[in-house]
Amino acid sequence: MALDTTPHRIGPAFRRFLGNTLYETFEHLVMLTLTVVIVVLIAVAAWHLVLTTYALLANGELDPGNPVIYPNVFAMFFTVLIGLEFKRSFLIVSSTQTSVVRIRSIILIGLLATLRKFIILDLKEINVLEVLAVAGAILSLGIVYWLVRDQETRALDQQMRAAASGLPSAES
Repeated sequence: MALDTTPHRIGPAFRRFLGNTLYETFEHLVMLTLTVVIVVLIAVAAWHLVLTTYALLANGELDPGNPVIYPNVFAMFFTVLIGLEFKRSFLIVSSTQTSVVRIRSIILIGLLATLRKFIILDLKEINVLEVLAVAGAILSLGIVYWLVRDQETRALDQQMRAAASGLPSAES
């Protein structure tokens, strides 16, 4: 089966990629570049995590009681997760123009990064004020995430009610 490369097939997709304005085209190209860069970084970080875990297993050093090894492994794991969430947020931004989704993704990335900081805290040299600051940041980000999610849920409910009653929604 041959690929259909007729202009009527390529045209709309190409125009959607380029955008309506010069700035939208620029934004799409930047997002494409950032996506490629983040995919490379995720692949390198994941490979490093696999190699480190294998080396720890091969040397018999993967001891759950070792307070140095596990925070470092989990820090690498969270680095990969944060990268994946960045990539996902790039895909969401490029596929939708809803600001709520963007804000929610940024808050989630902030939560992951703050949780990563909390996990890699050195328990031998723990500073109470640093722990309180990290805990406050996690609590604040969690509350903001909940408020944004609640706002999005209410907007979707309003759209569904408007669609069911046949009235135009507030976004129309």
